[in-house]
Amino acid sequence: MLKIELSWQDAAVTSACLLGTTAAIRLGGVVRRRGGRRDGGAAVRDDGAAVRDGGAAVRDGGAAVRDGGAAAGDGAAPRRSRFAGAVAIAQESGVVVGLFALWQFAGRYATRIPGGALARARWIWHAERVIGLPSEAAVQRLFLPYPLVVQAFNLYYASLHFVVLIAMLAWVFLRHRDRYAEVRGVLVMLTGACLAIQLIPVAPPRMLPLDGMVDTAVRYGQSVYGSFAGFNADEVSAMPSVHVAWALLVGITVVRVSASRWRWLALAYPAMTTLVVVVTANHYWADGIVAGVLLALSMLAWDAGAAARRALRRRLRPRLGGSPEPEPEPAWLASQDTPMSPRGTA
Repeated sequence: MLKIELSWQDAAVTSACLLGTTAAIRLGGVVRRRGGRRDGGAAVRDDGAAVRDGGAAVRDGGAAVRDGGAAAGDGAAPRRSRFAGAVAIAQESGVVVGLFALWQFAGRYATRIPGGALARARWIWHAERVIGLPSEAAVQRLFLPYPLVVQAFNLYYASLHFVVLIAMLAWVFLRHRDRYAEVRGVLVMLTGACLAIQLIPVAPPRMLPLDGMVDTAVRYGQSVYGSFAGFNADEVSAMPSVHVAWALLVGITVVRVSASRWRWLALAYPAMTTLVVVVTANHYWADGIVAGVLLALSMLAWDAGAAARRALRRRLRPRLGGSPEPEPEPAWLASQDTPMSPRGTA
């Protein structure tokens, strides 16, 4: 397996460089707004119309000039578009790497908080039995006789969550750009809430001495607790499960954004992730439940913020001489029968 040493400090510096560079480019005016290009195009069209009014000879000359300008424009426009796209991707990469740095930092900081991780873990274990949730140990025992399945689960836990999240963000960014800010905002709030709670240490099930669970990653030499693929994971940050939180965000985003009839299959991903984190003894059922609650709160917070911004614009517009605009439906509550974006339907 490829090992990449990337501390939270390195990730933070990388994120700062990406965000700082893209901010400097935008402030410097290298990436121009489309509105300016449209205004310039309108002026050229007006000039072309005036030339056409001058006569047949002028029309012929104007046509030749327009053809030459179009050829030059055709070469420059794709370059500007590609550069603007590269700047936007660099900016979003900076945001994701920044979240990565924050996750690593929170994991390292949690180990400095005085004890109680095992006591909290025992409390969660007993609380789950009181409310009637199935035993994680009993579920794990169903899979232990199948080593290949367990090893596949270990690999799933170690690597898939970040890859799938990035793939989902790229898909929304490229195919449904109008929804990207919303998805990114919910991701930031959700991850921040998870990391704030993870500052309180909670031991995972595999560390409890009396629960009968097996550390499957240690058994098969696949433990990620060390330096693995750039992630120095913390062993006492079980509550809540960021794996489950991100998987739920991926599944719900696909269902909300896509218009495909197959979009509901995306919900199998968070279900599978929940099973994997339990079978590998890394999380309790309660960790996934809390992750779901935090996601719901993040989505509600985004909608509340969007509603507040619309209300503020309505108050300010009359003072600026503008006309009120209709209030759109909150994005997360939008109907699924209508395609969400003109960029694509899947």
